[in-house]
Amino acid sequence: MQGQITLPTWDSLAELDDEALPLLPTALLIARDEYPDLDPTVYDAVVQAHADHLRTEVDTIEHWPLKIAAVNRHLFDELGYGGDHGEYYDPRNSYLNQVFERRLGNPISLALVQMEVARRLGIPLDGVSFPGHFLVRLPVDDGVLVMDPYNGGRPLDVEELRERARSHLGGETPDDHVLAQILDAAPARAILMRMLRNLHGVYVERGEWDRAARSADRLLKLAPEQDDALRDRGLAYLNLEYQAGARHDLALYLQRNRQATDAQWVREKLVELGGRAPRLH
Repeated sequence: MQGQITLPTWDSLAELDDEALPLLPTALLIARDEYPDLDPTVYDAVVQAHADHLRTEVDTIEHWPLKIAAVNRHLFDELGYGGDHGEYYDPRNSYLNQVFERRLGNPISLALVQMEVARRLGIPLDGVSFPGHFLVRLPVDDGVLVMDPYNGGRPLDVEELRERARSHLGGETPDDHVLAQILDAAPARAILMRMLRNLHGVYVERGEWDRAARSADRLLKLAPEQDDALRDRGLAYLNLEYQAGARHDLALYLQRNRQATDAQWVREKLVELGGRAPRLH
């Protein structure tokens, strides 16, 4: 029987604790900005159908790694979910309705599909906000099993993880302590913020400033303290020639970040707008 899924409102998100923030509904809320006719019940039912198909098999398996292997085999081999290697920066790869329909996505959207299906089967699969590509992790007896949803859920050993992280750490190879910190489970808010930052980056690159402004604005709805999103929204407003909005956001950014490395550049943008840059005290 198909259930109902209720999407949160944007204005409610900042008040929710990370534990109370619904991952799938909020990801679909992000998608509904671009696809206003989106019916969330349809996609919740897709996830449930995937889980129901696997339930009998998974329930007969004892160990977590073998359970998740069955999930991965169904999602990536049988259903054909996979990374969009041809058009990685296609914004559809970040909109979950399109990921379900096309069965193509980027690392974080595919991880979200994998996590939602696994969790409905009682498998405690978490996301990992790894530098570069988003990953997932599963607790096992002697630590965690880390997998790459962008490449079929392939398990990654410690040496590959170190190598992947190294290029994002100035060439430094992370020791066990640093790697363990990098592999911490990402809360729902961090996952959703990363999705929105991905979208913002895509739209800036395309010069689609209305959508870039929207992505930064939605990020602020999730996490009002994110000053980089405030700056990004202001710069998008500047490109849209919405001067009042740009002036407000950039001035507030400077007030909060007087010593930021880009403070002088932002100050110059404010002067160009005819606004007075905040004085430093």
